[in-house]
Amino acid sequence: MGAGKSTVARLLAARSGFDFIDCDRELEQRAGTSIQNVFELEGEAGFRLRESQLLDELTQRPRLVLATGGGVVLSEDNRQMLRSRGLVIYLQASADEIGRRTRADASRPLLQVTDREARIQTLLEERAPLYRQTAHLIFRSAAANPRRLVARLLAHPQVAAVIGPQPAS
Repeated sequence: MGAGKSTVARLLAARSGFDFIDCDRELEQRAGTSIQNVFELEGEAGFRLRESQLLDELTQRPRLVLATGGGVVLSEDNRQMLRSRGLVIYLQASADEIGRRTRADASRPLLQVTDREARIQTLLEERAPLYRQTAHLIFRSAAANPRRLVARLLAHPQVAAVIGPQPAS
């Protein structure tokens, strides 16, 4: 969370001519309520079930750039779906960066705790190995310039092989 997945994915989709879907926003739209409310009504297990079902559907679509929620990797089935059905890019961010980017965001259920910094660190420690296991590529998340990061992504041979030739910009 807070690594810039949605911003970078949206820009990447626009530059590549692919469709873009933010998994969390799509889940909220289909549920008719916020993720925070889903967590309150169904617990994290209910949310994760909805997330897995949506991921299964979306990862079967062609020409799609998908921004997933940060906890999607907690499920082995989700990790396998992602790795086998697409090119997975892990946008790596430090706990400090994530803390700065999410400081004013009250909509993240997992950060509704007294010590947000400790919670972010714990989540990263738990999830980073799973992100690395799932990812085909790892890029440092550029805090200042997502467009420059997208240009780096598009220049990478594995990304270019999936997206195809790009028009001169």
